[in-house]
Amino acid sequence: MRTNRIRTTALAATALVAALSLTACGGGNEGTKSAGPAPAATTESTAPQPPQTSETTAPSAGAPAETASTPAQGKHAGGNGDQGTHSGTETAAQASSTARTTCTTANTTVTVTKVNRPINHLLLTLKNTGSGLCDAYYAPHLGFDGAQSVFPILEDSKPQAVVTLAPGEQAYAGIGLSGEPGQGKLYKSKNLSVFFAKKNGSTYDTPAKLKLPAETHWDDNGFVTYWQSDRANALMY
Repeated sequence: MRTNRIRTTALAATALVAALSLTACGGGNEGTKSAGPAPAATTESTAPQPPQTSETTAPSAGAPAETASTPAQGKHAGGNGDQGTHSGTETAAQASSTARTTCTTANTTVTVTKVNRPINHLLLTLKNTGSGLCDAYYAPHLGFDGAQSVFPILEDSKPQAVVTLAPGEQAYAGIGLSGEPGQGKLYKSKNLSVFFAKKNGSTYDTPAKLKLPAETHWDDNGFVTYWQSDRANALMY
């Protein structure tokens, strides 16, 4: 009986050890299962790495910002340059206002009008429409319609100095259409060509084309004065 009891006890102990061993093995499996999420946790911990990488590259994005600040300084410097250009423009404008050229059809306008006094006279008005000074040399050379010869120039009307016009200013020339009544054959004209003189006395090829007042008659004894700075001086002859 005692031997059976010992066996029973031994078997029970063996069963208990086996059970404990089995439990330990089961616990090992559960540990493996619980350890399974660990890689997931590792994956989760490494998943945010890209944002961390972008944060790491953020300072490199800041480098262009510093580079961009350099053009900003350059722009500021450019502003000073613009002021310099503006100053240069003013200098050019001042220079153009004092630059002198010859009065021509390119920088003037010419008009012709009939005057009451003296009789049988017309008045040429020359206006500087350019941006600089222009010199009105000598007298205008006139051509009535298809006349072959230049209208006579009155040398007695020569001024003491060449008439210089600033932008917007005017010069004048008087036209005596005829001499004493009955001294010459009268011609009727509708158009007038005004040629500008150069400094050397020759004329430019392109004239100003004007429409004459109605019933304009002239003869070979007529004349045109030199350019004058005053309207009264142009009509005193």
